[in-house]
Amino acid sequence: MNTLVLNCGSSTIKFQLISTDREAMRQDADRRLARGVIERLGGEAVLTMQAGDGPSHRYGAPLRDIRAALDHIVRWIVSPESGIGEVRNISEIHAVGHRVVHGGEHFVRSMLLTEETIRAIEQLTDLAPLHNPANARGIRAVQELLGHSLPQVAVFDTSFHQTLPERAFLYAIPYQFYRRHGVRRYGFHGTSHRYVAYRYRKIRNRRLEDTNIITLHLGNGCSACAIQAGKSIDISMGMTPLEGLVMGTRSGDVDPAIDVFIGAKEGLNPHEVESLLNKQSGLLGVSGLTHDMRELLDEVQANGDRRASLAIEMFCYRARKYIGSYLAAMGGADAIVFTGGIGENSPEIRARICAGLEWMGLSVDPDANTANGKGGAIHQPGSRLEAYVIPTDEELLIARDTVRCIEGEVDL
Repeated sequence: MNTLVLNCGSSTIKFQLISTDREAMRQDADRRLARGVIERLGGEAVLTMQAGDGPSHRYGAPLRDIRAALDHIVRWIVSPESGIGEVRNISEIHAVGHRVVHGGEHFVRSMLLTEETIRAIEQLTDLAPLHNPANARGIRAVQELLGHSLPQVAVFDTSFHQTLPERAFLYAIPYQFYRRHGVRRYGFHGTSHRYVAYRYRKIRNRRLEDTNIITLHLGNGCSACAIQAGKSIDISMGMTPLEGLVMGTRSGDVDPAIDVFIGAKEGLNPHEVESLLNKQSGLLGVSGLTHDMRELLDEVQANGDRRASLAIEMFCYRARKYIGSYLAAMGGADAIVFTGGIGENSPEIRARICAGLEWMGLSVDPDANTANGKGGAIHQPGSRLEAYVIPTDEELLIARDTVRCIEGEVDL
């Protein structure tokens, strides 16, 4: 089944075209036929397109909205110029899978899209005003372009965390705000945490109920997840993706009274303070230089910049604190799993986060940590608490879920 995987944002669309079915899943023989990203929608958009493992092509095109961008993607896929031999016409796109950021409490798993489920996604706008409207527009645009009969599936960032117990997902504020407005911890990056937990089970030949790990998705956005018996029981991100770890431009955990204090001192309204915490904080805010961890590490090595060093130290310290708290909450775990752009590609950050966890039984192998950035164990033989690098692949999971939903089952 050729599945078009879409991640539609307000100004950016990412896509992949993946061929998979039940047999391909069993043998890990899924094939990525194409991928691409369209940025700066609304004017002269910037497109980067790639067929298979071939070279990527970057060019511009006037694309005013999501519908125009999706029309361009579909026309490129079926054109001879794309070089995708498996898809010669629109009928050979068999299904579409969408990343949907927020499923609220309504969606506990990936869902085949109907008019009812699309309306439910649209009604969650209050919980994800920047994301769900764009996700829904992408779904509607596919209906217009490819027809209502084409199967579409929504895979929710939040659904993996719907197994959190009340003690973990509730905030200690008046209970009525949860009942009236749904104020609670939802968590995000669920597709990534779920995928790497599945890969860990495959690597270690573990059953779902025997999977007890802490997963760290470290990129521009960061989150830590406690997975016990294969289920998410706690997640660092909260009602929004702002809570938790130090991130590229997000502050992570702060005293809530800071919002009011900064607003009063700086003359900012609540929306401006929220924007400051989301877009001007984290690594960028502390360093005053950049949100890019690679650039910060280079700056420290080349110039010994104190604030760049401080930003890195805070990033690693916060991650280590979450590992410790989750180990306490879980009563211990078998492994820590690193994923995401930083988690997969920065041996130094992995080593810094793990430093000081020796008393918990974690002993990192420096050579393995350097060598296994593309995936594998990074702990010493005999280490009581293990550590792994497992590259995430959210798009593949979305494609697989799409096939499973169409066939009436989601079983990962």
